[in-house]
Amino acid sequence: MARPCTFGIEEEYLLVDLATGRVMAAPPTAVARCCRDALGPWFAEEMFRSQVEIASPVFDTLHQARDFFTEQRQRLSQALAGEGVGFYGAGSHPSAQWLRQLPRETPHYRQLFDDYRLVARRSLLNGLHVHVGVPQGVDRMQVINRVLYWLPLLLTLSTSSAYWGGQDTGYMSYRRVLCGEWPHMGLPEPLPDWRAYERYRALLQRTGSLAEDGDFWWAIRPSRRFPTVELRICDGCPRLDDALAIAALFRHLVEHAVQRNDAIASREMRWITHENYWRALREGRRGTFIGVHDQQAVNAEGWLTQLQMQCPPDTADADRAFMHARRILRDGTSADHQRDTYALAREQGLNDRQAMRNVVKQVMEHQLSVPGMG
Repeated sequence: MARPCTFGIEEEYLLVDLATGRVMAAPPTAVARCCRDALGPWFAEEMFRSQVEIASPVFDTLHQARDFFTEQRQRLSQALAGEGVGFYGAGSHPSAQWLRQLPRETPHYRQLFDDYRLVARRSLLNGLHVHVGVPQGVDRMQVINRVLYWLPLLLTLSTSSAYWGGQDTGYMSYRRVLCGEWPHMGLPEPLPDWRAYERYRALLQRTGSLAEDGDFWWAIRPSRRFPTVELRICDGCPRLDDALAIAALFRHLVEHAVQRNDAIASREMRWITHENYWRALREGRRGTFIGVHDQQAVNAEGWLTQLQMQCPPDTADADRAFMHARRILRDGTSADHQRDTYALAREQGLNDRQAMRNVVKQVMEHQLSVPGMG
């Protein structure tokens, strides 16, 4: 087998008041300083003043990623606790008042909010992004086309945004519903290779649809900053084990795609991928999906089995990732656990506000649970 691809992970978090569980619209300067000091070079700003990101170094193994994020999550939690603040990493906060949130005051984000107005204001969301390095000379658009069909399965494993604005949305990933309001944030355009990607990009720039330094925000994209393909479809994962399993599965997919030289997905397969994407964000692990080979109905566990048959695990990291993915499908994603927590709170006589507060507590407890895989 070829040398494993390197990878990196980005996690987004909202800053919340520990006493109330509410997202802080305007965190004090001391809180921002705490985040910077705790995370050092791995700290990154995000769209809102109440949001931060951890952008990891480059990893060779899942063990490295586990150690890094275990330490950084703990460091951030301990530093913020002294200010009465915590961080919240699920795809959406259940009761955040998004209209009260203040945009980040940098030129880039000011322009973003000026351009997209209410769409940007509503995007108080956390994602899990995974970069996987692609060897020089390999066409990254062709790699993307080869792994595209499996992206809704990775979303299914990550779903954590069932609640929004104090309501159960009826979706397992309402975050991806909101992402659909943006241009260039759904599944990538059907571009067969890098030359087609460059022609498409040039057309948008020539017609004033994309700035010279503008980005596509597709569910998977070729990074402009790094020689990677970047997975962007997934909700933020409170449990580190879940994030690591998804990162390892994506890395495994890319490694197999790099070694293959088959044709890009047919138009029919793209139709199927779009349909599975809708089913994943709506129903999550309880959905029924369209299988890859015979186009017959398959549940999420059967879908994972099809992936394992098509891309057999050939490293210890991939093997662990498949095992943990089965555990997620059996025991539930964060969205499942949030709904269970809310239902139990209401059964115990708590009101809606108190039940939502319990959801926030549960998510924050899962963030600091000791990871077991890796």
